Amino acid sequence: MTVSVSSPAERRRNKIRARILSAAERVFAREGAVGLSIRRLAENSDYSPAAIYKYFKSKDELVDELKETFFELILENVHRIADTSTPFDERARDCVATYVRIAVEKPYHYAAAFAGEAASDGPAPVDGEPGFELSKKGQAFNVLRGMIAEGVENGVFRSDIDPSLAAKSVWASMHGLTMMVVHIPSFPALKADQATMSREDFILFHADQVIRGLEAHHG
Repeated sequence: MTVSVSSPAERRRNKIRARILSAAERVFAREGAVGLSIRRLAENSDYSPAAIYKYFKSKDELVDELKETFFELILENVHRIADTSTPFDERARDCVATYVRIAVEKPYHYAAAFAGEAASDGPAPVDGEPGFELSKKGQAFNVLRGMIAEGVENGVFRSDIDPSLAAKSVWASMHGLTMMVVHIPSFPALKADQATMSREDFILFHADQVIRGLEAHHG
C-alpha cells in the first residue's frame, strides 16, 4: 500500500493557511462577515494582504471556508453523540439540542452558513444535487436524515414517516429556535423581566417536543 507523504513545502503551506483561517475565525466571531476583510485580517495576523491573497482569492472564499468549519463542528458533535451507547431516543434529543446550542454559541457563523449565495454565483446546491451531498451542510443533513431513518427502522419513530421530509421539518424547527434566541436575547422570555424557564431548559424542552412528534405510540 502506498502512503502519501506531503512535502515540507506542502506542510508549510497548510500550516500558514490554518493560521490565516484561525485569525479569520477570531475576527469573524467578533464582527461577523461585515467586519471581516482581507485588510482587517492582515491587522489581526502576521501576514500582509498580499500574503493572504496567496492562500485565499477573496473574502468570499474565506467566509465559505468558515461556513464549512461551522458544519464540521456540527458533524463532530453529532457523530460523538451517535457513537455513544445511550438509548436511541436520548441520542435523538441530544442531537437536536446540541445543534441549537452550537448555532447559538456561534451566531455569525450560523448566519453566514445560511446566507444566500451571491446572484453571480447562482443558487446554492440543494438536497439531491451532487454539490449539496459533498458539502459539510449536506453531510450534516444526511446525518439527521440517517438518525430519523434509524428511528423508523427500530420502531421508535412512526413507520409512515419519510426520513427526508422529516429531517427537513426537524431542521426547520431547529433553525427557527436558533433564530429566535439569536434575535431575542431574552428568549424564551419575550421581555427582559419576564419569568420563564432558562434558555438551556427551553432548548431541552424543544428537543423533547420535536422527538415526541416523531415517536410511535405503542398501545
